Amino acid sequence: MTAASDGLIKDAPFARALSERYLAYALSTIMSRSLPDVRDGLKPVHRRLIYAMRQLKLDPKSGFKKCARIVGDVIGKYHPHGDAAVYEALVRLAQDFAVRYPLIEGQGNFGSIDGDNAAAMRYTESRMTKIAQFLLQGIDEDCVDFRDTYDGEEKEPVVLPGAFPNLLANGASGIAVGMATNIPPHNVGEIYQAAMTLIKNPDASTQDLLHFVKGPDFPTGGKIVENQNVIQQTYETGRGSLRLRAKWEVEHGRFGTWVIVVKEIPYQVQKSKLIEQIATLMEQKKLPLLADIRDESTDEIRLILEPKVKTVQPEILMESMFKLTVLENRFAYNMNVLDRNAVPKLMGLKAILKSWLDHRYEVLKRRSQYRLNVIEQRLEILEGLLAVYLNLDEVIRIIRDEDEVKTVLMQTFNLSDVQTEAILNIRLRSLRRLEENAIKNEYAQLTNEKSNLKTLLASESLCWKEINKELKEGLKTFGQSDDGLRKTEISEAPKTIDVMDILEEVEREPLTIILSSKGWIRALKGHNLDSDKLKFKEGDHLFKILECHSNDRICIIGSEGKSFNIKALDLPRGRGDGQPIRLLADIANDAEIIEFFILDEKKKYVLVSTSAKGFVISGENLVTERKTGKQVLTLKDNEKTFACLEGKGNYIAIANSSSKFLIFPLEQIPELKKGSGVLLQKLGKGKLKLVIVFDSEIGFTMPGQTKVRNFEILENYIGNRASVGHKSPNWLRI
Repeated sequence: MTAASDGLIKDAPFARALSERYLAYALSTIMSRSLPDVRDGLKPVHRRLIYAMRQLKLDPKSGFKKCARIVGDVIGKYHPHGDAAVYEALVRLAQDFAVRYPLIEGQGNFGSIDGDNAAAMRYTESRMTKIAQFLLQGIDEDCVDFRDTYDGEEKEPVVLPGAFPNLLANGASGIAVGMATNIPPHNVGEIYQAAMTLIKNPDASTQDLLHFVKGPDFPTGGKIVENQNVIQQTYETGRGSLRLRAKWEVEHGRFGTWVIVVKEIPYQVQKSKLIEQIATLMEQKKLPLLADIRDESTDEIRLILEPKVKTVQPEILMESMFKLTVLENRFAYNMNVLDRNAVPKLMGLKAILKSWLDHRYEVLKRRSQYRLNVIEQRLEILEGLLAVYLNLDEVIRIIRDEDEVKTVLMQTFNLSDVQTEAILNIRLRSLRRLEENAIKNEYAQLTNEKSNLKTLLASESLCWKEINKELKEGLKTFGQSDDGLRKTEISEAPKTIDVMDILEEVEREPLTIILSSKGWIRALKGHNLDSDKLKFKEGDHLFKILECHSNDRICIIGSEGKSFNIKALDLPRGRGDGQPIRLLADIANDAEIIEFFILDEKKKYVLVSTSAKGFVISGENLVTERKTGKQVLTLKDNEKTFACLEGKGNYIAIANSSSKFLIFPLEQIPELKKGSGVLLQKLGKGKLKLVIVFDSEIGFTMPGQTKVRNFEILENYIGNRASVGHKSPNWLRI
């Protein structure tokens, strides 16, 4: 074969060929994709994005350009990868909830903390922020190395000058082959102060630096709850994890009610998924202390957590939330970075700061040397120009008369080639006394600057002094602005609370409530109790027994037309006599208890007065937190509450002492929030004796009886609401 004879095909062991190629892939992933450079804190894709935007002149004061244009330049010139990946990297640099100090200012839909995606790149626009400009500061002054792009047609920087401490300020995360990195964002003001401390005292310990760098400072705020020794060990080794919690506060309402307002959630937690997780746990009965969660967020996060019982402490509720939801999570530190030689290393806080400062030192030296070279070239030209002005007539004569003007000028005035070219390029109108003075002034200024630069380059201490001055300017620009204020609170780890024991205590447990005729109430554990074995005070007996659960709300309807609510958890327990119900609810001494039942806010109830007036009311309108109760049935002086019935049916039967019996559809009774209601039956001289709500398909059953009468035998008694009715049947004994 021709290919074989040309040496294009080589025999090699498969294992060796595979390992060589996998090693090349691994190195490419580590060095060119996943790990940031310790000097500018950027991965190649981010560095290329920033540099491409600079080439497009997208500085903070310029107009915006379509992101599609920027992505096109990046993948076409510098980064031969997919456009979707490059656009995702661009979007993240513009999200103020993803990066602490955005490098890109976006215009359009760049996603949200709920996890919504950004709009397509053809719709969005962007430009650099001032921070990105700081990263590029001096890039044209030979302060960093450049290399060929992948196709050899362009040049790109190996690293950016990095006047902004981007690695620690914005953090980084990535997964390479065999290693990963996860560095949290920090407060830039604290970083500048720590860096200045390290310049002043190169032997400063991590503990000394932590006097300034308190810990991470996430864009979404939150609260770090960890012991100081754990934080110190994490920053010394570059590995560890810190607990991050949501920030919350209690808002008090009326009558002792309260809710918890979550205002900041942990970093990288999507709000929509957090709510979904909490809702799922509520369905699974794993959050027995939580009644409801509401999202009232606008531009700021506001999640409302409503407790089931107001007696539980807010701290206990939040501890249960922290234990079971991502309102608390851990941020794992893995501070793997590429050093100046592109070697992956695990670095602590001090090592990262020192590497950044060393880079700034090198940038300063190279910028100063570049400036010195520029000055020396300019001084050379200025010396030639001064010679011209001192011998202007002779120069004009040479230019007019000589054939080899350049050679004669060089020989006559002992000029260099550069000086001669500059002289020959002078415009005639510049040959003025004013220009000579300007050249002399410029020459003096540049000579002075040259001397200062040589002194700076010769003194390491002066270089560090200059860097310290730059850091102070950065601190003033970024650290003392509104964006420079710390967002994440740092505190010691809270005391351990055994949440599971607390949850077990408040779990839904079966209870049986016993109410005596004289108003003594108590709760016993379990259901199906033998009522014959219950004991009461002398002269007292059972009024009603009610089976419920510990987290139920009990509703009491008094004869004065009021609704009272008692939580089953608040009832006295044990085998004693209990306690008077009037200690739990302010029921008047002359009022009677008409009904008490488990309140369901979704159910409908029928309230009826002794004057045969009534209305339908929803359970939610019977809810009250006031001990004094809630007036729902409006009564006249001679009226009382007769009954409160669950509206479980489609017909209502009503009878009075005048032997009149009436049945009419329940839908004829209006639903009200409160009031006196409408007339259900004309009583005449009789008194109301019976009210029953029943389902026509099931049939009619008298209270205390088991016999069911079919709806067909009741048809003769059907009429309209507020009519007199028909003579009561013989079986209706009241």
